[in-house]
Amino acid sequence: MDDQPAAFQQPKKRYDLADHFLVCSKLGRYLTVADGSRFVITDDLRSEKMLHEAAAVAAIYSKDYLVAEAALLPLGGRMDKMPTATRDKYERLFDLIAEESLCDTVRGSAKALVEARFREAEIRALDSQLRDKLSPARVRYRAFLGVVKKMIDGKIDGEPFLEEFRDFTRVVAGKLDFGIYSFCVDHIFRNLRIPEEVKQLLVLEILRYPPLVRRELLSNILAYPGQTNEVIEFVKSIISRELGERTSIEINLLEGLKLNRFTMQDINEMAAGAT
Repeated sequence: MDDQPAAFQQPKKRYDLADHFLVCSKLGRYLTVADGSRFVITDDLRSEKMLHEAAAVAAIYSKDYLVAEAALLPLGGRMDKMPTATRDKYERLFDLIAEESLCDTVRGSAKALVEARFREAEIRALDSQLRDKLSPARVRYRAFLGVVKKMIDGKIDGEPFLEEFRDFTRVVAGKLDFGIYSFCVDHIFRNLRIPEEVKQLLVLEILRYPPLVRRELLSNILAYPGQTNEVIEFVKSIISRELGERTSIEINLLEGLKLNRFTMQDINEMAAGAT
């Protein structure tokens, strides 16, 4: 088939942000931005440049339910400006989101928007509810960054810092964008002024997290280019000892993805070839 004249060859489908989000979901990951450098947060979905298709995929497949909720806003917010035929397509899309989204709240919100005929007041109410969820968690996040600074400056010891970290995690669980939480954890492990023993204690905390969260955070630690050998060796040994071979392989593969040894599109094509 490759020897066919160009005019008879099927053009390759353009790999866009919706495709990227779909591959993330197939890998059982949180959604990342297009270059994979960080996780998507709710603010990203407020961009006027967000593709409708990508927002729809995010609303259905995002493991971060706050991101999934935020993805409804750019979709519903433009319905009143659409021609009838296009609006009908979007209503069918919202019906699909109401049926298929991984998040109960998103399914309910999508259904409510359809029933309200996408009235602006309903969209504003949805936006307000989302902000009410996010704002206290982001305030707590900024407060914890102050605790991190105290640790860096040597003004707080390991055990009080660990207690603050536990409380921070408990308070913001499910109420803070995973991308922001991940950034905070990454900031701790990347800072060479935070003692190795503190980082080791935090790794032990992360081991208790749900598998998806744990896999992302541990692979982030391993993939950071400036990470010390001591931390890398500790993380790998604890993964091998505590999590078993299958989980170790999953984390190693994700580490390779984050280090650009291969791309998400490579994985997608390998998975398609294996079916």
